[in-house]
Amino acid sequence: MTSNAPSSQISQAHLLPVFARADVAFERGEGSWLISTTGERYLDFTSGVAVNSLGHAHPHMVQALQEQATKLWHMSNLFKSPDGERLAARLCENSFADFVFFANSGAEAMECALKVTRHYHFSKGNPERTRIITFEGAFHGRTLGTLAATGAAKYLEGYGKPLDGFDQVPLGDLDAVKAAIGPETAGIVIEPLQGEGGVRAASNAFFKALRELCDKHGILLIFDEVQTGMGRTGTLFAYERLGVTPDVMSLAKALGGGFPIGACLVTAAAAEGMAPGSHGSTFGGNPLAVAAANSVLDVMLKPGFFDQVNKMTLLLKQKLAGVVDRYPTVLQEVRGEGMLIGLKAVVPAPDLVGALRDAKLLTVGAGDNVVRFLPPLIVTESDIDEAVQRLEQACTVFSKGAA
Repeated sequence: MTSNAPSSQISQAHLLPVFARADVAFERGEGSWLISTTGERYLDFTSGVAVNSLGHAHPHMVQALQEQATKLWHMSNLFKSPDGERLAARLCENSFADFVFFANSGAEAMECALKVTRHYHFSKGNPERTRIITFEGAFHGRTLGTLAATGAAKYLEGYGKPLDGFDQVPLGDLDAVKAAIGPETAGIVIEPLQGEGGVRAASNAFFKALRELCDKHGILLIFDEVQTGMGRTGTLFAYERLGVTPDVMSLAKALGGGFPIGACLVTAAAAEGMAPGSHGSTFGGNPLAVAAANSVLDVMLKPGFFDQVNKMTLLLKQKLAGVVDRYPTVLQEVRGEGMLIGLKAVVPAPDLVGALRDAKLLTVGAGDNVVRFLPPLIVTESDIDEAVQRLEQACTVFSKGAA
């Protein structure tokens, strides 16, 4: 029987209990703000975990989806997709890539990246080269394959022996990478900036050394830009800031600005051997998802967009650093790039996230006792001032407790 109860009163009893959901529900959003079912306004510095890059209900995105919804929702990849071809062309024109495969999520985009990497060596007559080097603290997805690449026990527990084919080494340890490279190594996968792992990054020199090692040994360099891509670190893609170009790159999250879509970007050399039947997806490149992603690019590729993002980033970091200085018993440091900012906490990070939510500021935790600040890229100076004020409000509570 269908429930007639208001949406705010419907029980979660039938949802698989895999999320520790906060006791708040939202019914609409405006820019950097979410409005709850009880009418309360929350400043959203979670952005759906780096997804809502243009905030909520962005007028250009709304128009693009409304128009597409009256035309075509799905037609399968058995046929040509002019809008999908346009999106792929735009991604390639603004990156290193020659080809794009569209998926539905970051995990699927990463699965494609891993398959492309293995298939690359297979096509060259080296089917034994299947192993991928990964790094401690990484997060690459929730499928069995991407969980194995992630390698963290807390995600793997209960699912049996991890899939073979991954060799994990400490982040930033070049000697460990060199020691891990062997005759079966196919590639190296790394996040330009670890999000889930605590907003941690290796040095630029480390990334350049990885590129050199890949070239030397004939293996592929894969960047997982599911969280860092599409402007999150201040450029369209984070690899641009590093001055290091990968062979394969995964995207998702902000690519659709809130509509599910993932993408795997590949050079022509890395795509060698990929042919009809070697990979696929029923919903990948869905017309609605493509319309959303094209509308995101429309906004991000406008002159001056990233100038404003970087201006707001500098302002936010400066103000957060001031709060850290004023509350050393609560906060330790500010880290990160662009609008992927981590506050290393002294108090337990989950407690701080909860206190901030009580102050109507939404943030998200990460590893290494870090609280992530992930505002939409269209965040304003007044939004930042409001967020800092609410952070101070939460810090005051902890300071009084410590006293």
